[in-house]
Amino acid sequence: MTSSEQAGTQPGQHMAAEVAEQPEVLAGLVQRRSGIAEVAAEIARRPPRFALLAARGSSDHAALYAKYLIEVLLGLPAGLVSPSTATLYDARPDLRDVLLISVSQSGGSPDLLEVTQAARRQGALTVAVSNTTGSPLNEAAELAVDIGAGVEHAVAATKTYSATLMALYLLIDAVRGGSAEHVRGIGELARQALDSSADAVGRAVDRYRFVDRIITTGRGYSYATAAEAALKLAETSYLAARAYSGADLLHGPVAAVDEETAVLAVTSAGKGGAAMHEVLDAVGQRGADVLAIGSAAGKVPAAVRVGLPETAEEVAPILEVLPVQRLALGLALARGGDPDRPRGLHKVTRTR
Repeated sequence: MTSSEQAGTQPGQHMAAEVAEQPEVLAGLVQRRSGIAEVAAEIARRPPRFALLAARGSSDHAALYAKYLIEVLLGLPAGLVSPSTATLYDARPDLRDVLLISVSQSGGSPDLLEVTQAARRQGALTVAVSNTTGSPLNEAAELAVDIGAGVEHAVAATKTYSATLMALYLLIDAVRGGSAEHVRGIGELARQALDSSADAVGRAVDRYRFVDRIITTGRGYSYATAAEAALKLAETSYLAARAYSGADLLHGPVAAVDEETAVLAVTSAGKGGAAMHEVLDAVGQRGADVLAIGSAAGKVPAAVRVGLPETAEEVAPILEVLPVQRLALGLALARGGDPDRPRGLHKVTRTR
Protein backbone atom coordinates (compact mmCIF):
# COMPACT_ATOMS: atom_id res chain seq x y z
CA MET A 1 0.00 0.00 0.00
CA THR A 2 1.36 3.41 -0.95
CA SER A 3 1.69 6.28 1.53
CA SER A 4 -1.14 8.05 -0.33
CA GLU A 5 -3.45 5.07 0.08
CA GLN A 6 -2.54 4.82 3.75
CA ALA A 7 -3.44 8.50 4.15
CA GLY A 8 -6.76 7.97 2.35
CA THR A 9 -5.89 10.17 -0.64
CA GLN A 10 -5.23 9.49 -4.30
CA PRO A 11 -1.74 10.17 -5.74
CA GLY A 12 -1.45 13.76 -6.89
CA GLN A 13 -4.78 14.78 -5.33
CA HIS A 14 -3.35 17.75 -3.46
CA MET A 15 -1.15 18.97 -6.30
CA ALA A 16 -4.06 18.80 -8.76
CA ALA A 17 -6.32 20.77 -6.42
CA GLU A 18 -3.68 23.39 -5.72
CA VAL A 19 -2.90 23.89 -9.41
CA ALA A 20 -6.62 24.48 -9.99
CA GLU A 21 -6.81 27.07 -7.18
CA GLN A 22 -4.36 29.45 -8.82
CA PRO A 23 -6.75 31.68 -10.78
CA GLU A 24 -8.53 32.58 -7.54
CA VAL A 25 -5.27 33.02 -5.63
CA LEU A 26 -3.82 35.33 -8.29
CA ALA A 27 -6.98 37.41 -8.58
CA GLY A 28 -7.09 37.77 -4.80
CA LEU A 29 -3.54 39.11 -4.70
CA VAL A 30 -4.38 41.84 -7.20
CA GLN A 31 -7.42 42.80 -5.12
CA ARG A 32 -5.19 43.12 -2.05
CA ARG A 33 -2.41 45.03 -3.79
CA SER A 34 -2.82 48.07 -1.54
CA GLY A 35 -0.86 46.32 1.22
CA ILE A 36 1.95 45.53 -1.20
CA ALA A 37 1.84 49.10 -2.49
CA GLU A 38 2.51 50.36 1.05
CA VAL A 39 5.71 48.31 1.18
CA ALA A 40 6.63 49.61 -2.29
CA ALA A 41 6.09 53.20 -1.15
CA GLU A 42 8.60 52.71 1.66
CA ILE A 43 11.14 51.31 -0.81
CA ALA A 44 10.55 54.26 -3.14
CA ARG A 45 10.98 56.65 -0.22
CA ARG A 46 14.44 55.17 0.44
CA PRO A 47 15.68 54.49 -3.12
CA PRO A 48 18.40 51.82 -3.14
CA ARG A 49 21.66 51.84 -5.08
CA PHE A 50 21.02 48.24 -6.13
CA ALA A 51 19.01 45.19 -5.10
CA LEU A 52 19.88 41.72 -3.84
CA LEU A 53 17.58 38.70 -3.69
CA ALA A 54 17.94 35.75 -1.32
CA ALA A 55 16.04 32.50 -1.88
CA ARG A 56 16.25 28.72 -2.26
CA GLY A 57 14.48 26.14 -4.45
CA SER A 58 11.36 27.31 -6.28
CA SER A 59 11.65 30.65 -4.50
CA ASP A 60 15.06 31.08 -6.11
CA HIS A 61 13.39 30.90 -9.52
CA ALA A 62 10.86 33.51 -8.41
CA ALA A 63 13.84 35.63 -7.32
CA LEU A 64 15.39 35.19 -10.76
CA TYR A 65 12.16 36.54 -12.26
CA ALA A 66 12.32 39.49 -9.86
CA LYS A 67 15.92 40.15 -10.90
CA TYR A 68 14.76 40.71 -14.47
CA LEU A 69 11.89 42.90 -13.27
CA ILE A 70 14.19 45.07 -11.16
CA GLU A 71 16.81 45.50 -13.85
CA VAL A 72 14.37 46.13 -16.71
CA LEU A 73 11.52 48.01 -15.00
CA LEU A 74 13.45 49.88 -12.30
CA GLY A 75 16.79 50.25 -14.06
CA LEU A 76 18.68 49.03 -10.98
CA PRO A 77 21.46 46.44 -10.85
CA ALA A 78 20.21 43.28 -9.15
CA GLY A 79 21.88 40.06 -8.06
CA LEU A 80 21.12 36.74 -6.42
CA VAL A 81 22.69 36.24 -3.02
CA SER A 82 24.81 33.19 -2.20
CA PRO A 83 23.57 32.52 1.36
CA SER A 84 26.65 30.49 2.28
CA THR A 85 28.83 33.61 2.09
CA ALA A 86 27.03 34.78 5.22
CA THR A 87 26.19 31.47 6.90
CA LEU A 88 29.42 29.53 6.30
CA TYR A 89 32.01 32.23 5.62
CA ASP A 90 30.63 34.96 7.89
CA ALA A 91 30.96 37.62 5.17
CA ARG A 92 29.53 40.98 6.22
CA PRO A 93 29.62 43.37 3.22
CA ASP A 94 28.60 47.01 3.47
CA LEU A 95 24.93 47.03 2.47
CA ARG A 96 24.01 50.64 3.19
CA ASP A 97 21.43 51.92 0.67
CA VAL A 98 20.89 48.38 -0.65
CA LEU A 99 17.53 46.61 -0.97
CA LEU A 100 17.50 42.95 0.10
CA ILE A 101 14.39 40.93 -0.80
CA SER A 102 14.28 37.51 0.88
CA VAL A 103 11.85 35.08 -0.76
CA SER A 104 10.68 31.98 1.11
CA GLN A 105 7.31 30.27 0.92
CA SER A 106 7.60 28.99 4.50
CA GLY A 107 9.66 31.84 5.92
CA GLY A 108 11.48 29.25 8.02
CA SER A 109 14.74 28.45 6.25
CA PRO A 110 17.63 29.09 8.69
CA ASP A 111 20.06 30.31 6.02
CA LEU A 112 17.65 32.90 4.62
CA LEU A 113 16.83 34.03 8.14
CA GLU A 114 20.53 34.51 8.92
CA VAL A 115 21.17 36.32 5.64
CA THR A 116 18.28 38.69 6.30
CA GLN A 117 19.35 39.40 9.86
CA ALA A 118 22.95 40.02 8.80
CA ALA A 119 21.91 42.27 5.90
CA ARG A 120 19.72 44.37 8.16
CA ARG A 121 22.60 44.82 10.60
CA GLN A 122 24.81 45.86 7.68
CA GLY A 123 22.42 48.64 6.68
CA ALA A 124 20.18 47.05 4.03
CA LEU A 125 16.49 47.76 3.70
CA THR A 126 15.13 44.22 4.11
CA VAL A 127 11.86 42.87 2.72
CA ALA A 128 10.48 39.38 3.33
CA VAL A 129 8.17 37.81 0.73
CA SER A 130 6.51 34.77 2.29
CA ASN A 131 3.34 32.69 2.50
CA THR A 132 3.53 32.48 6.29
CA THR A 133 2.38 35.51 8.26
CA GLY A 134 4.41 35.90 11.44
CA SER A 135 7.21 33.62 10.20
CA PRO A 136 10.75 34.07 11.56
CA LEU A 137 11.75 35.61 8.24
CA ASN A 138 8.94 38.16 8.41
CA GLU A 139 9.99 39.04 11.94
CA ALA A 140 13.62 39.45 10.89
CA ALA A 141 12.92 41.77 7.95
CA GLU A 142 11.98 45.42 8.27
CA LEU A 143 9.11 45.05 5.78
CA ALA A 144 7.01 42.04 4.76
CA VAL A 145 4.80 40.99 1.84
CA ASP A 146 2.28 38.20 2.40
CA ILE A 147 1.61 36.23 -0.79
CA GLY A 148 -1.62 34.87 0.69
CA ALA A 149 -1.77 31.58 -1.22
CA GLY A 150 -3.25 29.61 1.67
CA VAL A 151 -2.03 26.27 2.99
CA GLU A 152 -0.24 24.16 0.39
CA HIS A 153 -0.37 20.41 1.12
CA ALA A 154 1.58 18.98 -1.82
CA VAL A 155 5.34 18.98 -1.39
CA ALA A 156 5.85 20.45 -4.87
CA ALA A 157 5.16 24.18 -4.84
CA THR A 158 2.46 25.25 -7.30
CA LYS A 159 0.11 27.96 -6.07
CA THR A 160 2.76 29.36 -3.73
CA TYR A 161 5.16 29.71 -6.66
CA SER A 162 2.77 31.56 -8.97
CA ALA A 163 1.56 33.70 -6.06
CA THR A 164 5.16 34.62 -5.25
CA LEU A 165 5.69 35.70 -8.87
CA MET A 166 2.51 37.76 -8.65
CA ALA A 167 3.51 39.40 -5.36
CA LEU A 168 6.97 40.26 -6.66
CA TYR A 169 5.52 41.76 -9.81
CA LEU A 170 3.01 43.85 -7.85
CA LEU A 171 5.77 45.03 -5.53
CA ILE A 172 8.19 46.06 -8.25
CA ASP A 173 5.48 47.53 -10.45
CA ALA A 174 4.31 49.66 -7.52
CA VAL A 175 7.88 50.84 -6.80
CA ARG A 176 8.04 52.25 -10.33
CA GLY A 177 4.66 53.95 -9.84
CA GLY A 178 2.64 51.41 -11.83
CA SER A 179 -1.02 50.62 -11.32
CA ALA A 180 -0.92 46.87 -12.01
CA GLU A 181 -2.67 47.47 -15.32
CA HIS A 182 -1.09 44.41 -16.97
CA VAL A 183 -2.47 42.00 -14.35
CA ARG A 184 -5.96 43.33 -13.70
CA GLY A 185 -7.51 40.32 -15.43
CA ILE A 186 -4.89 37.80 -14.33
CA GLY A 187 -7.39 35.50 -12.62
CA GLU A 188 -9.44 35.03 -15.77
CA LEU A 189 -6.30 34.71 -17.90
CA ALA A 190 -5.01 32.00 -15.58
CA ARG A 191 -8.32 30.16 -15.87
CA GLN A 192 -8.12 30.40 -19.66
CA ALA A 193 -4.51 29.17 -19.58
CA LEU A 194 -5.43 26.08 -17.55
CA ASP A 195 -8.53 25.28 -19.57
CA SER A 196 -7.13 25.90 -23.05
CA SER A 197 -3.88 24.02 -22.47
CA ALA A 198 -5.35 20.84 -20.98
CA ASP A 199 -5.52 18.82 -24.22
CA ALA A 200 -2.03 19.80 -25.35
CA VAL A 201 -0.59 18.97 -21.93
CA GLY A 202 -2.26 15.57 -22.16
CA ARG A 203 -0.58 14.97 -25.52
CA ALA A 204 2.75 16.01 -24.03
CA VAL A 205 2.34 13.55 -21.15
CA ASP A 206 1.67 10.73 -23.62
CA ARG A 207 4.67 11.69 -25.75
CA TYR A 208 7.24 12.23 -22.98
CA ARG A 209 6.22 9.73 -20.29
CA PHE A 210 9.14 7.44 -21.11
CA VAL A 211 11.80 10.09 -21.63
CA ASP A 212 14.83 9.88 -19.31
CA ARG A 213 16.36 13.32 -19.71
CA ILE A 214 15.08 16.70 -20.69
CA ILE A 215 16.52 20.16 -21.22
CA THR A 216 14.40 23.18 -20.38
CA THR A 217 15.22 26.55 -21.84
CA GLY A 218 13.95 30.11 -22.12
CA ARG A 219 15.23 33.66 -22.39
CA GLY A 220 14.56 36.88 -20.54
CA TYR A 221 11.72 36.74 -18.06
CA SER A 222 10.91 33.21 -19.23
CA TYR A 223 14.27 31.83 -18.10
CA ALA A 224 12.76 31.65 -14.61
CA THR A 225 9.98 29.42 -15.98
CA ALA A 226 12.55 27.12 -17.60
CA ALA A 227 14.38 26.82 -14.29
CA GLU A 228 11.18 26.05 -12.39
CA ALA A 229 10.16 23.53 -15.06
CA ALA A 230 13.38 21.58 -14.60
CA LEU A 231 12.90 21.50 -10.84
CA LYS A 232 9.26 20.40 -11.06
CA LEU A 233 10.06 17.59 -13.51
CA ALA A 234 13.02 16.41 -11.43
CA GLU A 235 11.25 16.42 -8.06
CA THR A 236 7.94 14.90 -9.18
CA SER A 237 8.84 12.64 -12.12
CA TYR A 238 12.49 11.95 -11.18
CA LEU A 239 13.67 13.04 -14.63
CA ALA A 240 17.23 14.13 -15.27
CA ALA A 241 16.22 17.71 -16.08
CA ARG A 242 18.58 20.62 -16.67
CA ALA A 243 17.67 24.26 -17.27
CA TYR A 244 19.66 26.64 -19.46
CA SER A 245 19.05 30.13 -20.67
CA GLY A 246 18.67 29.97 -24.44
CA ALA A 247 21.91 31.93 -24.84
CA ASP A 248 23.88 29.64 -22.52
CA LEU A 249 22.51 26.56 -24.28
CA LEU A 250 24.18 27.73 -27.50
CA HIS A 251 27.49 28.31 -25.69
CA GLY A 252 28.38 24.62 -25.49
CA PRO A 253 25.62 22.42 -23.99
CA VAL A 254 23.84 22.21 -27.36
CA ALA A 255 26.59 19.78 -28.38
CA ALA A 256 25.00 17.18 -26.08
CA VAL A 257 21.60 17.50 -27.77
CA ASP A 258 20.57 14.68 -30.11
CA GLU A 259 17.56 12.65 -31.25
CA GLU A 260 17.20 11.20 -27.75
CA THR A 261 16.88 14.62 -26.13
CA ALA A 262 13.59 16.23 -25.19
CA VAL A 263 13.65 20.03 -25.05
CA LEU A 264 10.99 22.04 -23.22
CA ALA A 265 11.20 25.54 -24.69
CA VAL A 266 9.36 28.48 -23.12
CA THR A 267 8.42 30.89 -25.88
CA SER A 268 6.13 33.81 -25.14
CA ALA A 269 5.45 36.92 -27.17
CA GLY A 270 8.15 39.54 -26.70
CA LYS A 271 11.89 40.00 -27.00
CA GLY A 272 12.76 36.88 -25.01
CA GLY A 273 10.53 34.66 -27.10
CA ALA A 274 11.85 36.16 -30.33
CA ALA A 275 15.41 35.39 -29.22
CA MET A 276 14.45 31.71 -28.83
CA HIS A 277 14.08 31.19 -32.60
CA GLU A 278 17.85 30.83 -33.03
CA VAL A 279 17.96 28.38 -30.13
CA LEU A 280 15.17 26.20 -31.52
CA ASP A 281 16.75 26.20 -34.96
CA ALA A 282 19.95 24.84 -33.39
CA VAL A 283 18.32 22.08 -31.33
CA GLY A 284 16.05 21.20 -34.26
CA GLN A 285 19.06 20.67 -36.50
CA ARG A 286 20.37 18.20 -33.95
CA GLY A 287 17.13 16.21 -34.00
CA ALA A 288 15.77 17.17 -30.57
CA ASP A 289 12.11 16.54 -29.76
CA VAL A 290 10.75 19.98 -28.83
CA LEU A 291 7.82 20.82 -26.55
CA ALA A 292 7.01 24.53 -26.87
CA ILE A 293 5.05 26.31 -24.13
CA GLY A 294 3.92 29.93 -24.16
CA SER A 295 1.91 32.52 -26.02
CA ALA A 296 4.28 32.27 -29.02
CA ALA A 297 4.43 28.47 -29.03
CA GLY A 298 2.41 28.33 -32.25
CA LYS A 299 5.12 30.27 -34.11
CA VAL A 300 8.04 27.89 -33.52
CA PRO A 301 8.87 24.39 -34.82
CA ALA A 302 7.88 21.82 -32.21
CA ALA A 303 6.47 18.31 -31.83
CA VAL A 304 3.91 19.54 -29.28
CA ARG A 305 2.79 23.13 -28.77
CA VAL A 306 1.05 24.40 -25.63
CA GLY A 307 -0.36 27.82 -26.39
CA LEU A 308 -1.29 30.41 -23.79
CA PRO A 309 -3.09 33.78 -23.74
CA GLU A 310 -0.82 36.65 -24.72
CA THR A 311 0.11 39.17 -22.03
CA ALA A 312 2.70 41.86 -21.48
CA GLU A 313 6.03 40.02 -21.60
CA GLU A 314 6.90 40.98 -18.03
CA VAL A 315 3.95 39.02 -16.60
CA ALA A 316 4.07 36.02 -18.97
CA PRO A 317 5.88 33.74 -16.47
CA ILE A 318 2.83 33.85 -14.18
CA LEU A 319 0.85 32.02 -16.88
CA GLU A 320 3.70 29.98 -18.41
CA VAL A 321 4.22 27.95 -15.27
CA LEU A 322 0.62 26.71 -15.10
CA PRO A 323 0.83 24.11 -17.91
CA VAL A 324 4.34 23.24 -16.72
CA GLN A 325 2.88 22.25 -13.35
CA ARG A 326 0.14 20.22 -15.05
CA LEU A 327 2.81 18.50 -17.16
CA ALA A 328 4.85 17.59 -14.08
CA LEU A 329 1.71 16.27 -12.37
CA GLY A 330 0.68 14.21 -15.40
CA LEU A 331 4.13 12.76 -16.01
CA ALA A 332 4.55 11.82 -12.36
CA LEU A 333 1.25 9.93 -12.34
CA ALA A 334 1.94 8.30 -15.72
CA ARG A 335 5.29 7.07 -14.41
CA GLY A 336 3.71 5.58 -11.29
CA GLY A 337 4.71 8.24 -8.78
CA ASP A 338 2.89 10.44 -6.29
CA PRO A 339 3.79 14.10 -6.85
CA ASP A 340 2.22 15.01 -3.50
CA ARG A 341 4.96 13.05 -1.75
CA PRO A 342 8.15 12.92 -3.81
CA ARG A 343 10.65 10.46 -2.37
CA GLY A 344 13.18 11.94 0.03
CA LEU A 345 11.60 15.41 0.08
CA HIS A 346 9.77 17.46 2.72
CA LYS A 347 7.64 20.57 2.45
CA VAL A 348 10.13 22.73 4.34
CA THR A 349 13.85 22.21 3.67
CA ARG A 350 16.16 23.62 6.30
CA THR A 351 19.66 24.47 5.10
CA ARG A 352 22.47 26.64 6.33
